[in-house]
Amino acid sequence: MTRGHSAGDRPNVVFILADDLGWCDLGIEGSRFYESPHLDRLARGGMRFTQGYAACQVCSPSRASILTGKYPPRHGVTDWIGAPAGEAWRELGRHSRMLPAEYERGLRADEVTFAEVFRRAGYRTFFAGKWHLGDTGADPEDFGFEVNKGGWKMGSPMGGYFAPWDNPKLEPGPDGESLPLRLGRETVRFIGDHRDQPFLAYLSFYSVHGPIQTSRDRWERFRAKAAAQGAAGQRNRFRFDGSRPVRLVEDCPIYAGMIEAMDVAVGLVLDALDRFGLADNTVVCFTSDNGGASTGDSFSASMLPLRGGKGRQWEGGIREPLYVRYPGVVEPGTTCGVPVSGIDFYPTLLELAGLEIPAKQVIDGRSVVPLLRGGPDPAIAERDLFWHYPHYGNQGGDPSSMIRRGPWKLIHYHEDGHNELYHLETDPGEQHDVLNDRRATGDELWLRLQRWLDETGAKFPAPDPQYDAAGEQAFLHHFECERMPELEAQHTAYLDPDWQPNPDWWGSQVVAD
Repeated sequence: MTRGHSAGDRPNVVFILADDLGWCDLGIEGSRFYESPHLDRLARGGMRFTQGYAACQVCSPSRASILTGKYPPRHGVTDWIGAPAGEAWRELGRHSRMLPAEYERGLRADEVTFAEVFRRAGYRTFFAGKWHLGDTGADPEDFGFEVNKGGWKMGSPMGGYFAPWDNPKLEPGPDGESLPLRLGRETVRFIGDHRDQPFLAYLSFYSVHGPIQTSRDRWERFRAKAAAQGAAGQRNRFRFDGSRPVRLVEDCPIYAGMIEAMDVAVGLVLDALDRFGLADNTVVCFTSDNGGASTGDSFSASMLPLRGGKGRQWEGGIREPLYVRYPGVVEPGTTCGVPVSGIDFYPTLLELAGLEIPAKQVIDGRSVVPLLRGGPDPAIAERDLFWHYPHYGNQGGDPSSMIRRGPWKLIHYHEDGHNELYHLETDPGEQHDVLNDRRATGDELWLRLQRWLDETGAKFPAPDPQYDAAGEQAFLHHFECERMPELEAQHTAYLDPDWQPNPDWWGSQVVAD
């Protein structure tokens, strides 16, 4: 179960990142509707972390944290890049109590990503897919990636998931070509071209971010599956929670088709590693950047039994699938219940490759190699994990900060300064605030959270002197009394055998998988 680190046997690394894929959106995580045989195979081939976390409930901060090993307040990207902040927030007409904090609109030039460390050590480096970490001067090529296929400033697939798309870093294929399949094939091509050299391949899917789109054959198959499971007569797919409708069931055939397409692309990469004889010397990682879109965007996922989803401060917004496969180091079919975070990939991958963390790159993550080797590590198991989101999410999230310590999670709300305390082992759905019963625990966690916010230089939202309480209530009333019925009708229609989507992507099976 040990490996050396001479130049000739340094492991390759394939890092796979999904976009907006929720904790329970895969077969191995318990879904009875979605199908993900290749990702399930990856998970069973290594270690599955049952309490994996993103560093933030929205994409850009989490992605920056994976690459830098830092919490969002430390690298400064605390919201998805492009979100309005400060007084510009008023232009959305939401009439919120606070003005969101300002944030970095791209990775700072002085950040040293783990891709740069690998490249300096002689690795060939490759990026494919979603970047969303800045514009010109802050592209993948500026942070250690030699080859970039599709990574640029945008956070969703401009032009959709089928060619011809609109992406200056990825030339369109023939009409109807699937974007996730194309990204998978580009990754396979890179691996094949560099199979005799150590390499880092970072496959960062746009899937399953909105707009939700799939091919006719996948829609038909999953529509029939949903009907067979009784979804055709389903009512009340949504309930109102806080400030948004939240999806309660898994039965969206379009979303299921997107998960399957991404899974097929993952299968292409795993099969290529086998075909080239590289599987035994390649670290393969998989995770997602935030929870599934159950309360916004496409409203297509359900995070139950967890509460909330993408953009929100509850577990559904930050809990993720997280798998690591490395034959000879990680025992196949193992699970680990220790909470780990996206910030931990940086030190973990460098340790597995025998590389040092650059002195100038101060990181917050910790190497989980002791866990991967099957041993306990009290320092990891007993540490605190933190989150800070001084913004309002598109999906209804509140400006908040959180700390998890053992089974306890405390949420601090910046609008009114109140705290909530949950015991996640007995209440994973965060339905019972026990702060009044466990005041000493809450006080200790609040002190730890305040200390961390101060240490990381966290920025905070400010009260809006133009706050319009009546306007805010009208906005919330619209979501509950108008938008939620519209969603019910829209998602019921997806299961109608005669349903027709937008004409710009129904011809998407022109190019076979």
